[in-house]
Amino acid sequence: MAAAKTPAVEIEVGGRAVRVSNPDKVYFAEVGITKRQLVEYYLSVGEGILRALRERPVTLERWPGGVRADAKRATRTDPHGDAFFQKRIPESAPDWIETATIAFPSGRTAAELCPTDLAAIAWAVNLGTITFHPWPVRRADVDHPDELRIDLDPQPGTDFADAVAVAAVARELFDELGWTAYPKTSGNRGLHMYVRIQPRWTFTDVRHAAIALGRELERRLPGRVTTKWWKEERGEEIFVDYNQNARDRTIASAYSVRPLPHAPVSAPLAWDEIADVDPRDLTVATMPARFAERGDVHAGIDDVAHDLTPLLEWFARDERDEGLGDLPYPPEYPKMPGEPSRVQPSRAKQE
Repeated sequence: MAAAKTPAVEIEVGGRAVRVSNPDKVYFAEVGITKRQLVEYYLSVGEGILRALRERPVTLERWPGGVRADAKRATRTDPHGDAFFQKRIPESAPDWIETATIAFPSGRTAAELCPTDLAAIAWAVNLGTITFHPWPVRRADVDHPDELRIDLDPQPGTDFADAVAVAAVARELFDELGWTAYPKTSGNRGLHMYVRIQPRWTFTDVRHAAIALGRELERRLPGRVTTKWWKEERGEEIFVDYNQNARDRTIASAYSVRPLPHAPVSAPLAWDEIADVDPRDLTVATMPARFAERGDVHAGIDDVAHDLTPLLEWFARDERDEGLGDLPYPPEYPKMPGEPSRVQPSRAKQE
């Protein structure tokens, strides 16, 4: 039997009244987190989440029924689900909600949420948004990313500690480039590193830069890092998911909650703590106190925008000297210029 709804409340956020419907609805049953508590969590890390989302088109990952084991995720083939990604802003949005229009690889466009204040984030949480997925661009120029995103994805047989070991070598590489990178947990088993870049290059360029960096990590950590797109080829290694830099691919933002039973958070980290942190300890329940004590450990992320040229030179060098060109895009993308065969290796052998 469904729990009775509780009366809506209004929360003042930055001078705006944000309505929270059914505030006592449980969103994370395992830890007892309600919708109102989820809103309060985002307000408690407000400076950090707004820094991560400000002026960026944002896809909303909505779980209006809460995070449940039996929840069915909507997919491209079956759009009817309990949880879903919403790119287009709802028609019912208040007139003070701001948007940014972006184009997908298909050529279609959408007006996505573009937060400029904390009230917009609270409003989205009231819709059942658990996780915010920002584009790596700002509204003023949606075709040129200002962020390089390196996603270290542990494969079966590896774990967060393996990702941390790879991140340590990546940091050495960033130091050699004279770059500052900012690490964060994925909210699950992985680790992300963000680098602010000058918004001069296309999505294709930034994706090539991620490939070049991944290949350099493969050289420095043979047998421990891979850029191979097909899972059957990866082995027990850390996958550098270069395609997270392709147009219309997004990553959960810093401070975003992830839809797992214990309500973990994609938590920003300082480099001196990544070897000791347990990502399972960074949750909706623990992050407010951490933020109150330490503030946003990524507060300096916008201070410097780096020149992507060195990584693009590495990509060109690898192509020229070693015959290493582009790598496959995700299956839903149209065939891209210079892309190799998108056929799974085991199927290619059968053919």
